[in-house]
Amino acid sequence: MNIWNKMSAIVFMSAFSAQVYAQIPDKVGSLIRADKEAALISKTTTPHQALLSIVDKESKFFVPSEVNALDYLNNRPNIPDVLTWEPALAMVSKSQEFGVTTGPMEFQKVGARKRFGQYLTVWKRNKKGKWLVDIRAEVENFGNKENSELEFYEPSEAWYLKHRSQVRLDQRKEIVFETDKLLSTVLKADNQAGYKEFLHEDSRLLFPWIQPIEGKKNILAYLKKSRINIVTTPEKVGRAYSGEYAYSFGTATVNVQDKVVKYNYIRIWKLSELAKDDVSKANWNVLVEMMFER
Repeated sequence: MNIWNKMSAIVFMSAFSAQVYAQIPDKVGSLIRADKEAALISKTTTPHQALLSIVDKESKFFVPSEVNALDYLNNRPNIPDVLTWEPALAMVSKSQEFGVTTGPMEFQKVGARKRFGQYLTVWKRNKKGKWLVDIRAEVENFGNKENSELEFYEPSEAWYLKHRSQVRLDQRKEIVFETDKLLSTVLKADNQAGYKEFLHEDSRLLFPWIQPIEGKKNILAYLKKSRINIVTTPEKVGRAYSGEYAYSFGTATVNVQDKVVKYNYIRIWKLSELAKDDVSKANWNVLVEMMFER
């Protein structure tokens, strides 16, 4: 396909996507379009070009260790020759500078078999309104399940406090870090108790070599049946300026029956809606938990 055909394909698919997603609200829709347009560039040009189009000097990839994404891409990385992905879950914060997408992916090196997995991208929006990668990670599975319908969280129009103090912003991140530490402490004693307390009812587990598990009850049942025990240690956090979404990541030791595996993890956190008359009832819950080998 020559460059003009490639450009025509991108224009056509962008117009098609605009029609398909016309019913999706604008705010989360802008992120979905950015993710899908990058996926289209990967499909019509190269994965390398696609990933370069959505990173800046502060973006991080987990490959599987944390690396600077721009440095990684500029050093001729061993990335797939073919890489496609499709968002299945998307969310954008009230402040519209923080977003998350995750969904299925397929990748392949020329001459090798096709492989499957799930990606997770935490996005940031620059001053020009362009969505860029904050952190991105992938986990491999067998890809033998039909893709679920797109689920999205459109930010509400509710007012939020606009902090100007960096000290206060850092304190708000520290709250998320301490929450992750608390979950990690409970997990050491009792995995079922920890996840029962901290998982969101609509949470998703992205774990190696299994299909994504959706729903708190299903995740708890899977962990119990599979005799999986997870112990985590948080390292870093990020939080939306408006405060209702955050992420944390760190290392994990996973006992699967009699086998011990070292993992990295990323958690996407969602702050519950405040009770009308009792602010103390607000708490953090894990909306997405991803584990991938380190």
